[in-house]
Amino acid sequence: MSEFIYLDHSATTPVDPRVVEAMQPYWTSMFGNPASLHSAGKAAGAAVESARETIARVLNCAPSEIIFTSGGTESDNLALRGVAAAQAARGRGRHIVTTAVEHHAVYDVAQELADHGFDVTFLPVDEYGRVTPEQVAAALRPDTILVSVMYANNEVGTINPISAIGAELRARRIPFHVDAVQAPGLLPLDVAALNVDLLSLSAHKFYGVKGIGLLYVRRAMPLQPQIVGGTQQGHRRAGTEPVALIMGMAKALELAEAERTETVAKLIPLRDDAIRRILAAIPEAALTGHPTERLPGHASFAMRGLNGDSILLDLNEVGIGASGGSACTTGQQEPSHVLVALGVDPDRLMGQMRFVFGKHSTPEQVDKLVYHLTVLAERHRAMLPTLD
Repeated sequence: MSEFIYLDHSATTPVDPRVVEAMQPYWTSMFGNPASLHSAGKAAGAAVESARETIARVLNCAPSEIIFTSGGTESDNLALRGVAAAQAARGRGRHIVTTAVEHHAVYDVAQELADHGFDVTFLPVDEYGRVTPEQVAAALRPDTILVSVMYANNEVGTINPISAIGAELRARRIPFHVDAVQAPGLLPLDVAALNVDLLSLSAHKFYGVKGIGLLYVRRAMPLQPQIVGGTQQGHRRAGTEPVALIMGMAKALELAEAERTETVAKLIPLRDDAIRRILAAIPEAALTGHPTERLPGHASFAMRGLNGDSILLDLNEVGIGASGGSACTTGQQEPSHVLVALGVDPDRLMGQMRFVFGKHSTPEQVDKLVYHLTVLAERHRAMLPTLD
């Protein structure tokens, strides 16, 4: 295997060397606890605050509106559980609106909240996985306390009209949470322009390290902490801040935003070339997600009658790494809840494949993907049982 071709950038990304460099001092010489009063602690605390300021410039928010978490899953959990508990405690209602295609970090929490007395509306989506502002507005009730809609879908790449949805909710003073984990370096993140009140990010999706994320929470938003035991982060999330990870995330986000235009300009031609050639070469293939309103590097398919996992395993044997959907659900035997919500034909549900290009991807890698995928699809097609 002369070169491993990595096409799973929605699952995780390689760490940028500039991020590693930014983190390095905080593993060794600047190791203090940010809550300590001595000089080592004060230096660490100052570093954390500088990271907040860097992130705040990208998000166009106040540094104090950023809560550091362990990643996207915790950020989503904190947003839904924290707002639901705070709003219910104030007697403002128990109705939550979300969509049928959310990441499980939102979807499963919403289901659990429903099991504990909240009334949750899971909005249906169109054939591409989108919801409209009108749909969201129609679902609202006097007791609606939170709406959560993902920015871009991790499985099919579809982008939702977040700013327009947010405008509808802002006019009604209803809190709006957005899972934006797939967005950094690819889509705008200005929380004011997006009209969002809470927004989740995870560093390892934008060339940072695993184990660190953030939740933007608009000032004065009621939020009940879900991890207690300390006064850190304004009592909103207890625990000693991981300074090195935070510094790495700040650097990664700064780089992602600075290079976003260049990255998008590179990814769209790779994505479109891969989609065009795969659809032309493999008759079983159908594109999933929106044909144009999709993440710049995201190409996803559902193969009629073919087993996507089997083909992906064979692709790995020839040095191409890709996935069928969310890495958080690897090994599950049930069809993707996202594809089911899109109304994908039943004979395509087990043929899910996702090829997500990153900033190091090349046209030559597209050539190799199309060649090997075509050969493998033909091989698997020949192995299918024939009907007499």
